[in-house]
Amino acid sequence: MQVVDPHIHLWDLSTHHYPWLANPQTSFVGDARKLKHDYLLADLLRDAQDIEVLKIVHVDANHDPADPVEETRWLQGIADGAVRGMPNGIVAGADLSADNAPAVLEAHAAFANTRGIRQILNVHENKLYDYVGRHYMREPQWRKHFGLLKRFGMSFDLQLYPSQMEEAAQLAREHADTQFIVNHAGMFVDRNATQGYRAWRDGMRMLAACPNVAVKLSGFAMFDHAWTIESLRPYVHETIDTFGCERAMFASNFPVDRLFGTYTALWNAYAHIVSDASDGEKDALFVRNAERIYRI
Repeated sequence: MQVVDPHIHLWDLSTHHYPWLANPQTSFVGDARKLKHDYLLADLLRDAQDIEVLKIVHVDANHDPADPVEETRWLQGIADGAVRGMPNGIVAGADLSADNAPAVLEAHAAFANTRGIRQILNVHENKLYDYVGRHYMREPQWRKHFGLLKRFGMSFDLQLYPSQMEEAAQLAREHADTQFIVNHAGMFVDRNATQGYRAWRDGMRMLAACPNVAVKLSGFAMFDHAWTIESLRPYVHETIDTFGCERAMFASNFPVDRLFGTYTALWNAYAHIVSDASDGEKDALFVRNAERIYRI
């Protein structure tokens, strides 16, 4: 089975600082204490076993916010020395609300494999789920700096909750020439309530109405620790139906999702869920969309 994996994380605790791994906690996404170990390219490829990973996209691993460019520098060094140029794409971290955001973006853009930026936006009224405690999309300086992504040819990985999707869709319409990629199928966290499902479904449809928005089918294990093929199936199908096979892509979210399953089990589950799709649709979902959207 061949895949392009557009959402992985690597870290080297001996040479770099990751605040969340320096003092790991247990949260709704799992026990981060079990992730407090190096996870390098060789570890990912070893986890892949018989899954043939053609290319990968590294998404910022919440590296030291005082020096986000160091993570990109490190990753580019790995790619330059790797046989297949992995990570083939780098989605770097940046705080677009910061005064130095323009300089940070320019520094990231200097590296050949940089393709985009992710800044986690997740805000939730329940403190258990609240990542950042502020609504960045409502802040004038953040929005001003967001407009610089086009200048540097960068996409934006959109990590948020359904309650934020209406604002995000407005942002996507205002920046129609910037590629947005929704992380983790929209992070449907309020899944025990009927209104929670509706908020996710309707929010995803608002985002999908913007032609410059794509989605990653990933991160399901963060909300479904005992996942099965059947528990994933409705969310995968609904997301593909909403965005179409041409704007959806499967991804592993490793090693975070490794807390609740193996790499091979996850990809084989995805393959089983879309087993009745055409060969062209499967190729798009597992390989071509990630290559096209991330330009790798």
